[in-house]
Amino acid sequence: MYSLQVISVNISQAKGTAKTPVSYIDLTQYGVKEDAHAGRWNRQVSLLGTESIQKFEKTSGRKVLPGEFAENITTTGIELWKTHPLDRFTSGDIELEVTQIGKECHGSSCAIFKEVGDCVMPREGIFCRVLSPGQLKAGMELTFHPKMYRILVITLSDRAASGEYEDRSGPRIRELTKEFFDTRGLHHFIHDSLIPDDPQKLESLLHKAKEELIDMVITTGGTGIGPRDFTPDVVKPLLDKEIPGIMEMIRIKYGAGKPNALVSRSVAGVMGKSLVFTLPGSVKAVNEYLAEIFSSFLHLVYMMHGLDTH
Repeated sequence: MYSLQVISVNISQAKGTAKTPVSYIDLTQYGVKEDAHAGRWNRQVSLLGTESIQKFEKTSGRKVLPGEFAENITTTGIELWKTHPLDRFTSGDIELEVTQIGKECHGSSCAIFKEVGDCVMPREGIFCRVLSPGQLKAGMELTFHPKMYRILVITLSDRAASGEYEDRSGPRIRELTKEFFDTRGLHHFIHDSLIPDDPQKLESLLHKAKEELIDMVITTGGTGIGPRDFTPDVVKPLLDKEIPGIMEMIRIKYGAGKPNALVSRSVAGVMGKSLVFTLPGSVKAVNEYLAEIFSSFLHLVYMMHGLDTH
């Protein structure tokens, strides 16, 4: 966790205009009370750091006052544009959740852009929604809480569970998952579970994952049509919403060159607040499936949390 200081709080009654510093702002479920940008949407509250403002001042040769970039909260302490959607800021009872980094530039409708020909807000300003209301003043501190993604990897294999051979697909999932999150600077924790081909044990792990709000569950093994292949049959009834397109596309893409790939019954879907993906039990399949899954994973997460990132 990191702390940043509030330098100024600012309000405007019309969009596209600079905001005026005020002694305090009331954060409500709709954003900043009496501010033009408040409402039932994701960009309720805007924040901009002095770290961004000072860079702009240096290149433009113009002094910028708090609120001139139409930010509600001017801060100092961290580079805000390096945060991510679903990160949070707290101060006492106040809780804000990051929903968007930067925005589309309004160009001629933006006051400072019309004057200078540039604006830092579209590049380095961030937007939040209010999760818990309260009153915020200059001089107060906000504590930054990065989103911690929690991932559960489940390997299903009688022989690997009994020690007859080494599980290779589970560790490969961990390796690729870690790489995905590390390269994007996303905090994460990966837990592994190796179990025999036991429907009751799998179902128990899935129920626990749902209760604990695990962000992503990835299983490997048991997706074929053998007598001990039951993973999709256990997972499907637990899904609130299935996402058929992901696995259909993977089967078609790889099945075109290798028809055996079409035998996989892998499924993907939403279980409570968890995304669940069932993969075949081979390293090659893990490589192929995760390449496609990770291409849309963050979009899926943001959709689940009601964020429009189109």
